[in-house]
Amino acid sequence: MSTQHWSTASRRSLLAAGLTVPLAAALAQATAGAAPVRPASTTGQSGRMRYDHHLKSTPDHLHWGGFPIGWEPALTMRSGRTVRVDTLSHQGFTNPNVHPRDYFGAFGVRPREILSDGIAFWEALPERQATNRQYGGHVLTGPIYVQGAEPGDTVAIDILDIDTRVPYGFNNTAPTSGVMAEFYPGWREGDAGLDIPAQIPPDLPAGVWPDVRTHLYRTGMHRGREVVFFSDDVLIPTHKFPGIIAVASPTGEFIGNTEDAPPPATGVQNSTPPGKFGGNMDVRDLTVGTTLYLPVFQPGAQIFIGDPHSCQGDGEVSGTAVEHSLSGTFRVTLIKNVETELPWAETDDHWIMMGIHWDLDRAMRIAVEKTVDFLVTTQGMTVPKAYSFASIAVNYHNAEVVDRTQVVTGFIPKSVFGR
Repeated sequence: MSTQHWSTASRRSLLAAGLTVPLAAALAQATAGAAPVRPASTTGQSGRMRYDHHLKSTPDHLHWGGFPIGWEPALTMRSGRTVRVDTLSHQGFTNPNVHPRDYFGAFGVRPREILSDGIAFWEALPERQATNRQYGGHVLTGPIYVQGAEPGDTVAIDILDIDTRVPYGFNNTAPTSGVMAEFYPGWREGDAGLDIPAQIPPDLPAGVWPDVRTHLYRTGMHRGREVVFFSDDVLIPTHKFPGIIAVASPTGEFIGNTEDAPPPATGVQNSTPPGKFGGNMDVRDLTVGTTLYLPVFQPGAQIFIGDPHSCQGDGEVSGTAVEHSLSGTFRVTLIKNVETELPWAETDDHWIMMGIHWDLDRAMRIAVEKTVDFLVTTQGMTVPKAYSFASIAVNYHNAEVVDRTQVVTGFIPKSVFGR
């Protein structure tokens, strides 16, 4: 069980983690070159958060469903700086045969409520298909290159601020979607789908079927908080996060929808299955106040952000969340010469371990193994004590179970350490 990847990555909880003096020194050296966080910005600010750079979701900054390696940077930034990233939901913008005005109009969305950069992306779809640059379904903003990042380093991505770009999002349901799909690992011969009509009416754009197969949910403020207006008497607080935060994957290594899937014909990692590069983790806890740690496999790290969601429960069981175009502010810090084995995250209250595998049981096992590893390395526990702690103090969640490659998260509480 490797321990190197926990060695210096946890910046906000160095003392609480009980790291040794050599490791603390390594952390100081790793972050010494980072630009200080400044109270003002030369570039701009969102409603609540200032930032150094603004990466807009123009067509030249967008990628369709994959993480190409070595693509021209959309932005190159120094460690420790902040960036505002506009992201675009795939919903309504990725069917080349249906104009977004017709798609959104079927739900009563007014033309002025449709993002112009989404229409620009849609207009470029035929050219992307003709040049073999359609890798999957998501729309991704990037890549962001981090100066000095090299394979064997770690990037820490602080999620500082997230805002909705439009006052609506979409969720999709079908009789055999999500965990009801025949390709879902839990499906068994004879399992029936849900009582949702399967035959889509032919007279609707893109085959949408409002409130049956496709659900538009308006969002807005209610009594001082932003909510999803699920129905007249059901209001769900928004919980905004990017379903995808990724770095460019290792050269020649691909994660497929199944364990034995061949490499993609495009030669580009598809965005659907998450992996050690991060990607489509759909972890709802990667929201404001969380830091995500990712390994670096390519020069510059090459960060992609997308699949924005305004609301999702653990599991994302129908196959989608509230798919909703968002803008977020992120601080990216390079930690030199520190390897990270798998994505993991941190909040003020928890360290979050992740297990990723095609088999949910294996994902659970990996998450527990990483929990034990972390506790042994940072808290000085023995393996037996760490395993005991994992059983009595750590909460595990099925964060995402519908992308075939599934994610389990384990929440280690910080509050129990120290007196």
